Amino acid sequence: MALLDWISADLDLRLSYGGVRLRPHRSSDFSAWSSLREASRAFLQPWEPTWPSDDLTRGAYRRRLAAYSQDMERGVAYPFLVFRKSDDTLVGGITLSNIRRGVAQMGSIGYWVGQAHTRQGYTTDAVKAVSCFAFDRLGLHRVEAACLPSNAASRGVLLKAGFDQEGLARAYLKIDGAWRDHLLFGLLSPALRERL
Repeated sequence: MALLDWISADLDLRLSYGGVRLRPHRSSDFSAWSSLREASRAFLQPWEPTWPSDDLTRGAYRRRLAAYSQDMERGVAYPFLVFRKSDDTLVGGITLSNIRRGVAQMGSIGYWVGQAHTRQGYTTDAVKAVSCFAFDRLGLHRVEAACLPSNAASRGVLLKAGFDQEGLARAYLKIDGAWRDHLLFGLLSPALRERL
């Protein structure tokens, strides 16, 4: 992707909701991103896939950006960083991924927040921003999310963002080195909700 294409795509993918604004990752975000992830390592690792040994290196970050760029070009995933509006501080990240078209027209949301920024509404606002993006800009009719049954904070975020808890998936994702059960959540587009 040419530099101008990246800049245009970035400008087109700025989202805002409540107290946060979202945009795609940039090379210049590496220091803030790696610092926040490192400071929150013990807090995040129980809820995430096992981190590679080089996860917070500049080289791994460059590879991450290249993969993100390809995913966005193909329309299968849209990763964003989440910034507090009041002072432009990086507070976390969120991704709309596994976008399926055809008869599905849905995608999955996953997110993380730095430990210092929990319980301040940023993640709920980010989930709402990405849900609006999925429905209004991408034309999806359903967004899904999942969390560990023990993750009460994540369950609260999804419920506050309007998701319905729909079930339990056994051994759904490999988190922190083990296959773990997950609670499943879904949110239908406003247009579809009106018809039901």
